[in-house]
Amino acid sequence: MTTAPAPVVPGSVAATAPRPTGPRRRRIRPARVVLSAVAVVVAVVWVFPVYWMVNSSLLPQARLQSREPNFFPTNGSLHNYADVLDGTGFFAALRMSLVVTLSTVALVLVFALLAALAISRFRFRGRKSFVIAMLFIQMLPAEGMFIAQYRMLSDAHLLDRAIGVTILYTAAVVPFTVWMLRGFVAGIPAELEEAGMVDGLSRTQAFLRITFPLLAPGLVAAGVYAFLQAWNEFTIALVALPSDASQTLPLWLRSFLNASVSKGVDWGEVMAASTLIALPVIVFFLLVQGRMTGGLVSGAVKG
Repeated sequence: MTTAPAPVVPGSVAATAPRPTGPRRRRIRPARVVLSAVAVVVAVVWVFPVYWMVNSSLLPQARLQSREPNFFPTNGSLHNYADVLDGTGFFAALRMSLVVTLSTVALVLVFALLAALAISRFRFRGRKSFVIAMLFIQMLPAEGMFIAQYRMLSDAHLLDRAIGVTILYTAAVVPFTVWMLRGFVAGIPAELEEAGMVDGLSRTQAFLRITFPLLAPGLVAAGVYAFLQAWNEFTIALVALPSDASQTLPLWLRSFLNASVSKGVDWGEVMAASTLIALPVIVFFLLVQGRMTGGLVSGAVKG
């Protein structure tokens, strides 16, 4: 004998309980598919020149001059890299670029951080004028200051020296870096430092233990910007380093290309040289990319 199911009363628990359903199928939105396809196309267009540079650096000159394009480095070799590294002055230019770039990054971070703290946390006479002056300096064309920069370095006997180029690079990069760090400093409440001072910390200790860790993503972003500007800069180095004996990597690449014009440009060697110049930038990004994202959540949650 079977019993009839009890009627469901509206408003009861049985009436409001969710009915079991099967696995839900995620609806594929056409707009998302289109945006994903566009992103893939943009990524391919952006990556392809880099791939073509590396691919060409592994191929001999005969294959590069053929009518049929070689999209894959089949039977490629490192012969072009060996020719570039063999007595072309690459290591001297690399040493100069590393010294100038790392010195520029260190000086820019120190000066920009102090200036950003002064602008964001203190009210002093001439503060607005200082900010306007930084913006005005950014609008000046670099070419209009070449003669003045050359005369200045020549009078100070700093031509063809790493310290002279570092001073010019630092002066060129600091204004924008100050403006960049100013946003990070302004986004950190000053009450955090005041709370630390209430707990017995000095102003310096409160800054180093509370504010400075929160500035990690801003410092890394500013350091990446300064590194790229100093590593890839060409025109200022052309003015400050007129001698062939002291060259940064961009100047060395120009000299390397000019030297091969008379005997016919070996594009395999040129692409190998370009790849060697880009390699330190890739290594630098691999070292700092974790801190650029991890620094966003570090500092404030540490005990």
